[in-house]
Amino acid sequence: MDSEIEELNRKASKYSEQLNNIKNEVKKTIVGQDEVIERLLIALSAGGHVLLEGVPGIAKTLTIKTLSECIDTDFSRIQFTPDLLPSDIVGTRIYNHQNGEFSTVKGPIFANFILADEINRAPPKVQSALLEAMQEYQVTIQGSTFPLTNPFFVLATENPIESEGTYPLPEAQVDRFMLKVMMTYPELEDEVTVLDRFTGGYTVRPEKVISADKIIEIRRFVKEIYAESEIKKYCASLVDATRNPGKYGIDAANYISCGASPRASIYLVLGAKAHALLMGRGYVTPQDVKFIAPDVLRHRILLTYEAEAEGVTSDDLIEKILQSVTVP
Repeated sequence: MDSEIEELNRKASKYSEQLNNIKNEVKKTIVGQDEVIERLLIALSAGGHVLLEGVPGIAKTLTIKTLSECIDTDFSRIQFTPDLLPSDIVGTRIYNHQNGEFSTVKGPIFANFILADEINRAPPKVQSALLEAMQEYQVTIQGSTFPLTNPFFVLATENPIESEGTYPLPEAQVDRFMLKVMMTYPELEDEVTVLDRFTGGYTVRPEKVISADKIIEIRRFVKEIYAESEIKKYCASLVDATRNPGKYGIDAANYISCGASPRASIYLVLGAKAHALLMGRGYVTPQDVKFIAPDVLRHRILLTYEAEAEGVTSDDLIEKILQSVTVP
């Protein structure tokens, strides 16, 4: 086993260097959002999708676009609006009068990187058009199924402060996102650096530092990273605590309407593996699980009216769960 771990560590160190090259390239444009960038790289490595939430003007769209520019892949930005139609995303069939045949016009979903900007501004029918794509990596256009390009990565943004004219994401769709990442205001020093860069003629375009094939290779390796049975049991226990908090001595039954799905357990393990890779390790530790747990669980815990009335958030409950569940 020691020799296997040593070999995994060797490979992880190599891939970690490549992922950190992406991070450093993104940081040439994006200031003070290191944790957000790390979580985007974790999801990219693990093959999951990301829902990025934050107030307007803090560079959510720019961060995602900059990340896509560092990778030699296709990029599509879809601006979600109330008048958007499903066919505007997946494509449609068009009749050709000259030859009397139908031809398929593929939509912007047929790209490696998809930026779903302000996803909660589109009606549910449009939002659901992403469900099949995100889960099955394929879309259906008028009865015909088309596979999507590999690697396929959806990064959606939403604004938490403007509810007028928005449509809450269905729980089924929210669960498709591996991570829900919260993007906050930059620190004062970082904001001064932002001013220097964006008001002083600072122009640096990110360079492509990794290929699409290498991303696919990294995703395969993430699944090979070693996680012992106790780590997997720990992940399952964290998820179980969202459904049965009393079982773990957590007084939160009145605050949780519905706990996390089994998909959360899967993403906890994959996310922990991807974080271990980012750290240059070929094995998972409990700290890897703790690092990614809030981002995996926060959008999968449905709160009761009582929780909302008392100002209890899902992050508050996750913190209690992490403190209460026994660490291996």
